[in-house]
Amino acid sequence: MNKTLKEIAKLVDGKVIGNGDILITGASGIREATEGDITFLANSKYIPLMKKTRAAAIITSADVQKTNKPLIVTENPSLAFAKIISMITPDDAGHPEGIDYTVVIGKNVTLGKDVAIGAYVVIGENVTIGDGSIIYAGCFIGHHTKIGSKTLIYPHVSIRERISIGNRVIIHSGTVIGSDGFGFATIKGLHHKIPQVGTVEIADDVEIGANVTIDRARFDKTVIGRGTKIDNLVQIGHNVVIGENSLIVAQVGIAGSTIVGDNVTLAGQAGLVGHIVIGNNAVVTGQSGVSKDVPADTIVSGYPARPFMTTQRLNASLQNLPKLFNLVKELKKKIEDLEARLKNK
Repeated sequence: MNKTLKEIAKLVDGKVIGNGDILITGASGIREATEGDITFLANSKYIPLMKKTRAAAIITSADVQKTNKPLIVTENPSLAFAKIISMITPDDAGHPEGIDYTVVIGKNVTLGKDVAIGAYVVIGENVTIGDGSIIYAGCFIGHHTKIGSKTLIYPHVSIRERISIGNRVIIHSGTVIGSDGFGFATIKGLHHKIPQVGTVEIADDVEIGANVTIDRARFDKTVIGRGTKIDNLVQIGHNVVIGENSLIVAQVGIAGSTIVGDNVTLAGQAGLVGHIVIGNNAVVTGQSGVSKDVPADTIVSGYPARPFMTTQRLNASLQNLPKLFNLVKELKKKIEDLEARLKNK
């Protein structure tokens, strides 16, 4: 990349502060940047690095401008930097091209234009795959499954029967979609399997990390809403419904029939019991255990999960327990001394 700072600012809808004619030859993180690089600052805790970085220029927000270096000011520095990286990074992922000769394709399969399928993929009967979708080696796609256009499925993904996947979906390696929900009826100490005859519906623009499991519904469908992003190692139970543009971070577990609203954040290792509702725009902090409904526009934390500030006050009180214990001991001794004096009188 050899562009002036002014040219880059136009590409990311930013405003230049300082010398806009300097030449930018690369991009890197604020610690790793060298001469000629452009970097970014999106987190205020890295402000001290603005004076130390060797970068030629920094992308930042309007409220962070504590440097003599040339700046590009944008509303979202992280997104602007991502656009720059996309422009300068060569597309060398090596996606499969065409249909490998080892692919096993069932009857009545419909493949759209420019579909690419890697080695040893197995596709069941009556499957539909949309234009421009890419399926890497070793994947399994069950019968009557529908996959939209420009969807990218990495190696060793298993998609069971009768699953619906939208357009521009990304699914990373090791993920299993449509496995049986965990349903058993216990009678006289024996666990009898309850058939899981529903499906899974994944909307457009969803990204699913590695080794995620999304169970099929007992009846009807498990749903992942448009634009939702799911991190690695997440478990989503049967009949769960997740709304649009939510963030589900690593190792979250969601039990069956829970409803998660739009723009919800479930931070790492949060656990949700079944049959509850998480309202729109709610945030569940890391390692929280949610046992009841969470209202919209609230933050909860702890185990059991409570309103965030309540948990903070409880934690602060717990930190003071040793002091409180010593104080009680001192007061107890003083009371005993007073009682002894009164008795002697």
